[in-house]
Amino acid sequence: MVFNYTVTNPEGYEAYPSAVRPTLASSGAELLVADYRSDAAEGSPGEVTVVLRFESKDAARAWYDSEAYQSIRHLRTSNAEGIGVLCDGFTMPS
Repeated sequence: MVFNYTVTNPEGYEAYPSAVRPTLASSGAELLVADYRSDAAEGSPGEVTVVLRFESKDAARAWYDSEAYQSIRHLRTSNAEGIGVLCDGFTMPS
């Protein structure tokens, strides 16, 4: 799962990182990237990039839809603007 966003309200967002960590730990997710000063090579991305690895896309969706995550999701969505994308792992095209 990939998130890219710009924090619009730092005070409101402040609680999100510490609140989301336990939900990730219990889901088996691996935090691959958490960059709060991303540099754009192309386009107009947000300044925050987070990449999470899950066992599967279904596992990522289960975490995202979980009561634990949904109860704190507003700490990000109400205080930042951007995207969250569920992705399959890489498979070389034939």
